[in-house]
Amino acid sequence: MAAEQAGQKRALDLEDEVLSLEDVLEEHDAMEEEACAVLGGSDPERCSYPQGYIKRQALYACSTCTPKGGEAAGICLACSYKCHEGHDLLELYTKRNFRCDCGNTKFNNVQCKLYSDKDKVNILNKYDDNFFGLYCICKRPYPDPEDESPDEMIQCVVCEDWFHERHLGASPEENMEFQEMVCPACMKLCPFLWAYAAHLSVPTVTKVTPLDDSSEDLKVEVTEECKTESAVIENGEGLTSDVSKISHQGIISKEATVKEESEQCNGPSTSKTTSNGEACPIVKMEHEGTTCKLKNLTAHQVLKGETATYWPLNWRSKLCACKHCQEMYSELDLPFLLDEFDTVVAYETKGKSDNATRQDPLMSALSNMDRVQQVELIYEYNDMKTELKDYLKRFAEEGKVVKTEDIQQFFEELRSKKKRRVDEMQYYCR
Repeated sequence: MAAEQAGQKRALDLEDEVLSLEDVLEEHDAMEEEACAVLGGSDPERCSYPQGYIKRQALYACSTCTPKGGEAAGICLACSYKCHEGHDLLELYTKRNFRCDCGNTKFNNVQCKLYSDKDKVNILNKYDDNFFGLYCICKRPYPDPEDESPDEMIQCVVCEDWFHERHLGASPEENMEFQEMVCPACMKLCPFLWAYAAHLSVPTVTKVTPLDDSSEDLKVEVTEECKTESAVIENGEGLTSDVSKISHQGIISKEATVKEESEQCNGPSTSKTTSNGEACPIVKMEHEGTTCKLKNLTAHQVLKGETATYWPLNWRSKLCACKHCQEMYSELDLPFLLDEFDTVVAYETKGKSDNATRQDPLMSALSNMDRVQQVELIYEYNDMKTELKDYLKRFAEEGKVVKTEDIQQFFEELRSKKKRRVDEMQYYCR
């Protein structure tokens, strides 16, 4: 058959294109995986309200229905699709312990199309400026059209606001990776975390103030000489002699630096020691059977700062979980710190895992075809993608909203073109 020979010739002619398209498909898979990680397995069809206050979910705010000056409100993924199509939506990434607000009294006359039987308000929901598109201590939008400084934004694991790294007062040391961050304001509200920071947190470039046993700040005067690697320190009660070095960036450090202790306490070795040969306090507590890790840590010198702290993977598992500390977490509304499944890493892992169980229809179809059929399908797929891109480009240039009927019209035209192309083909048999 001439048609079969033509198909084989096309397979050879498009070999380079097929290889490049495989790269495109791999890139598509990576993008899809990233999207699934962000959505965390959220249901795009059903409102999440019946599930109550979900531990963590993807959320959105509708600027069209709840503009600035009104009440803050958040909606789930499905409602962003079904109830607020064409509205001005703000992606909030994730929030913990939140229940969908769509259709309640915060939305005036807007009704939820997916689940109408809702309470007037969700009294346990927490809101911040993020719901109006403002972030960080600078209260600016993201992306910020007036900000020309490229800067990564990082979410605080406690308050869940997003911050510019330059506004956090500290940055992780070069090439140091971290999984979670606690902003300066939350460190002030949770001062007990400073006791863990010296042994668990990622080393940073930061300025700290030592505390005495009564938790009163001891002022450290950082003079101009500090910038040239010298400083004048006013010693007071609680400032021990081993707190002796200030770097040119204003860091006060012990003889055994925070960096050394952090690396040794979190390293792969099963026998962890500090630079002076003593066991790491965290490990020491485990071996000595101390009932409260926090009490043991606060018996040592504690350094307090006015900056953010950065924490490595699994740092939460090293926090004390004794009865006294659990009561403290509850009083501070921080019980989630003991929950490893509360982390964004766990949330994203779940999203990727759920996506892995769903087989891509295109890849499934390709696996059951021979080489010629695979090339034909990929050719048609590539052709459709190009035409769809050109079709949607016209809407973007004219500033028009793409409606459902527009997409239906596109595929009708595509089918019509394909039919004409097939009708015009001539087949010859030898």
